[in-house]
Amino acid sequence: MNNSIAARPLSALALPRSGAARLATQAAMVIGGTLILTLAAKTKVPLGIVDINLGTLAVMAIGVAYGWRLALATLLAYLAEGAVGLPVFQGTPEKGIGLAYMVGPTGGYLVGYVLLALIAGWAANRGWDRNPLKLGAALAVGSALVLGLGYAWLSTLIGAEKAWAFGVAPFIYGDLVKVALVAAAAPAVWALLGRKA
Repeated sequence: MNNSIAARPLSALALPRSGAARLATQAAMVIGGTLILTLAAKTKVPLGIVDINLGTLAVMAIGVAYGWRLALATLLAYLAEGAVGLPVFQGTPEKGIGLAYMVGPTGGYLVGYVLLALIAGWAANRGWDRNPLKLGAALAVGSALVLGLGYAWLSTLIGAEKAWAFGVAPFIYGDLVKVALVAAAAPAVWALLGRKA
């Protein structure tokens, strides 16, 4: 296999070589990614203080598919949309909008999403998206950072014990399932494309 392809995420296959067309495609991918993140955030199971949604699954998938640079641009665009008051987050608009929502109970998780996207994208840029064990390890680290940052911020709002009970413990199993799904799916997509490692 061509090493230049082996060290690129899936999005590299869809990007044109020319400057204007490439930029337009990347912009469309960022917008599409923020729409996917919004839909994932709105797909939720109510638990109370912090609800379960498909956000971490979407962040992992975007990171792996886009690579770290485009994934970072997508996550920053998503956070910017939320900061200006668009109802892109899980609890918006019913639990507030804009920066006021972002510094609420889910604030630490939102910051963690950025780190998860970077880690997932970095792994894809290294070609780890062809190896489920390497990719799974990277995604597990990123997922742990999301929970860790979420816990740290939530602890300042409701105390450490409640933050663990409501903001970490209910999500561990689900996040492991999401890690396994993405870690298995990415190499399968590459295999379907005939670009195995």
